[in-house]
Amino acid sequence: MGARNEGGFLFIAELALLVYCAATVSSKGATAAQSDTLPSVQGTLPHFIQEPQDAYIVKSNPIKLRCQATPALQIFFKCNGEWVHQNEHWSQEHKDLNTGLKVREVMINVSRQQVEDFHGPEDYWCLCVAWSHLGTSKSRKATVRIAYLRKNFEQDPQGKEVPINGMIVLHCRPPEGVPPAEVEWLKNEELVSSLSDDNIDTRADHNLIINEARLSDSGNYTCLASNIVAKRRSSTATVIVFVNGGWSLWTEWSPCNVPCGRGIQKRSRTCTNPAPLNGGVFCEGMSVQKITCNVLCPIDGGWNEWSEWTMCSSQCERQRSRECNSPPPRHRGKMCEGSSEATENCTDGLCTQNRKQLHDVKPQSMESSIDVALYSGLGAGIVAVVILVAAVMLYRKNHSDYGVDVIDSSALTGGFQSFNFKTTRQGNPLLLNSSMQPDLTVGRTYSTPLCFHDSADKELFDPLPDIKVKVQSSFMVSLGVAERAEFHTKMPAETFPRDLGCDYCNTADSRKKGLLTLNGPFSREQLRTSSMFGHAGGRLVVPNTGVSLLVPHGAVAENMSWEMYVLINQGEASVQTLESCEILLGPEVTYGPPGLDLFCPVAMTIAHCAEVDAENWNIQLKRKTQDSKWEEVMSVEQESTCCYCLMDSSSCHLLLDQPGSYALVGEPLTQAAMKRLKVAVFGCLETGSTNYNLRVYCVDDTPHAFQGVVAAERTRGGQLLEEPKMLPFQANTFSLQVSIQDVPQFLWSIKPFTTCQEFSFPQVWCSNQQPLHCAFSLERYSPATTQLSCKISVRQVKGQEQILQVYTAVAEREKESVPFFMQTDCTITSQTGPKAFKIPVSIRQRICATFDTANATGKDWQLLAQKLHLDRNLGFFAKQQSPSAVILSLWEARHQDTADLDSLASALEEISKIHSKNSPKEPDEVEPGVSLCETDELSNQQSHNSVPEYTG
Repeated sequence: MGARNEGGFLFIAELALLVYCAATVSSKGATAAQSDTLPSVQGTLPHFIQEPQDAYIVKSNPIKLRCQATPALQIFFKCNGEWVHQNEHWSQEHKDLNTGLKVREVMINVSRQQVEDFHGPEDYWCLCVAWSHLGTSKSRKATVRIAYLRKNFEQDPQGKEVPINGMIVLHCRPPEGVPPAEVEWLKNEELVSSLSDDNIDTRADHNLIINEARLSDSGNYTCLASNIVAKRRSSTATVIVFVNGGWSLWTEWSPCNVPCGRGIQKRSRTCTNPAPLNGGVFCEGMSVQKITCNVLCPIDGGWNEWSEWTMCSSQCERQRSRECNSPPPRHRGKMCEGSSEATENCTDGLCTQNRKQLHDVKPQSMESSIDVALYSGLGAGIVAVVILVAAVMLYRKNHSDYGVDVIDSSALTGGFQSFNFKTTRQGNPLLLNSSMQPDLTVGRTYSTPLCFHDSADKELFDPLPDIKVKVQSSFMVSLGVAERAEFHTKMPAETFPRDLGCDYCNTADSRKKGLLTLNGPFSREQLRTSSMFGHAGGRLVVPNTGVSLLVPHGAVAENMSWEMYVLINQGEASVQTLESCEILLGPEVTYGPPGLDLFCPVAMTIAHCAEVDAENWNIQLKRKTQDSKWEEVMSVEQESTCCYCLMDSSSCHLLLDQPGSYALVGEPLTQAAMKRLKVAVFGCLETGSTNYNLRVYCVDDTPHAFQGVVAAERTRGGQLLEEPKMLPFQANTFSLQVSIQDVPQFLWSIKPFTTCQEFSFPQVWCSNQQPLHCAFSLERYSPATTQLSCKISVRQVKGQEQILQVYTAVAEREKESVPFFMQTDCTITSQTGPKAFKIPVSIRQRICATFDTANATGKDWQLLAQKLHLDRNLGFFAKQQSPSAVILSLWEARHQDTADLDSLASALEEISKIHSKNSPKEPDEVEPGVSLCETDELSNQQSHNSVPEYTG
């Protein structure tokens, strides 16, 4: 509204006021006359009965502002400092029934457009001005604002996992709005009220606080913001109150499980105090403890010798006695059967009734009658014997026509042949098959593997007696006796004795020969690669197994060629070991052909899984002989001239003269011995079901072992859900636990008591490259669930732990192949000639010519081996025709993956500097050999000669 309008309104108001005053003066008498009927209003300024109130415009609906005042001649609205036009006012007048005064009411409308068009330092405002004959009065300012509520929350509540009795704090900052939004909390779509629950506190800052979490507080929480415009819902926050498991008290020890001898006692406890709930941590430690027990065997009583007879008594009797003390019955043994005393007549029955001897009273007639009877009996006996002899002779004469003796001698012995079995212990129930002739000259041999899979109920048995019998596998079945290893709850000694200990792995006396099985992970097929090699040499690689063979230049005679091969045996082959504690550290590898004739050794590389430490491991190389027995070639820490063994952190490099089958085995010397495990998790959706299966593998950390896992999962349609990780596993006899954690409880379910699974120590330690795996089956509550997130914990009790984080989509799709997760998916299996080597042939020959010649200044192959860090077991190099060539072959095998010639060039340059410093020469004295220029050429060779990388 313009200033002109404002001046016009003021002029009209003032004019009306003057007219009112003039009328009052001119009609003074009339006013006095009517004073009895109308209330007096003189001396009173306008008083507002109703003032305008703050208002909000919702959407596009205008709002109404009202004013009521008395006494008032006129009331006008003033908005934002400007008078509202009279035409926009709506006014009326009425009489107050209580006071009798006239009350004037004025109302205006304020539209959304008016508010939006106003731009000022404060909100849109309006007030009322009322006139009376004494002056004016102003009402309060009423603000008018456009109401709104934005969609997005400034802070959404976040889901939490809290332990029971912990504090839960859910933060919520509602969207910006006018008027400010009020906040309420919903739990599972029901209103949460702090008035009905003292444990819940809804603060003025809109946060929800639960002081002590209860299991019932688990649920989906939503923050609800509302004002006069709209209501907004935040994202849902899932709160899970979990309970960590606690052990119950141990039960009483069970009775010894054998009635006699050595057995075991058990006691158990359960993870139910409390039981883990909602993803709570399972109890740590063992649920079952076992100890050995010895029950004394019953000893039955035995009679000792009879005593001497007593003197004949007056009653014509004598007595003797014996005692049941040879041995006396003990430990619930039976008492002796029979009588402890014996009585007999001491006069051969010749005793009278009055207890006097018969020869004192018998008459003569009785004596004669006794003599007659005696002689008559003797005569009858003689006659009977004569008749019997005659009958036998007659019978044999009548049957002499047959010409054979029909009485078989076997009938006299019951049809059994006599055998003498010499045993060293009594009471051992070895039931030998009578059709099997035991060989009493050979030692004891077993065909069962030393390392067995531990069962749920492990028993403790005495070892079998030391019978000098060769026992085959079928014979073991006929025995019906399964040998077991002893498991003790007590910690074993810090070091393992050579002839004792290792109870977790052996099934026979450690001083006897055992068998260590070498089985492939899944397939029975052999991984094999082969190629033709001549004088130029080359390299063979078994892809993705960590196994390769380097045939040096000059190893094969000129004008000759051999078809050489390398294979990994995955069949039922076994390595016989002298120490039953040994385990296989890598695959069993064979190279050939058998009749191979080489001028220098080849370099074979085999990946292993041991954390190499001479104090904790005794690692040996073994070779299969012609009669399929295994013999020890060398220990990697000892000097040997027959072969060379170089142990790196993950590979073993061998220099071998003879083709054949080789295996790397290790014996732990202390509990600190450690081997590497590779743990991986695969997953796939179960066909025709809402279940999703997770399979967790624990396998020796060699490429060959993990390749079997990948091949098996490819057939199942499994997907690798997390990059495989390495877990050190210690020889401390503690088991391996695999548990699933942080499974969304409101989206997935898992069977009770399956969230934690366990492998016993022998299963893991003696796996012999065989992969172990366990499975978790999860079921969706709704097919709409397409994501799965959880954690897989793989840990050794009192050892190290690895966490595999799983986050995957579980929607059904076509099966995809599982990739090989190796350094490189090698497809080149063989290379021949110079391209297979990093060191060019010309430089190799000059290095050999320089260092193979003995030099007074010490510049020989021994210095080369020292600078290349190959200065151990130098006796092997010394017997070679060209020690430098063999050293370079070993360097090639060791650096086949790095493709780095700088280290060799640096070593040669350092040797040259040492030589020039120790033996300065005149300018005209030039020594043949490797110069600094050649080391520069060697350093630059990598950029000029493209050599493919090989991976195990």
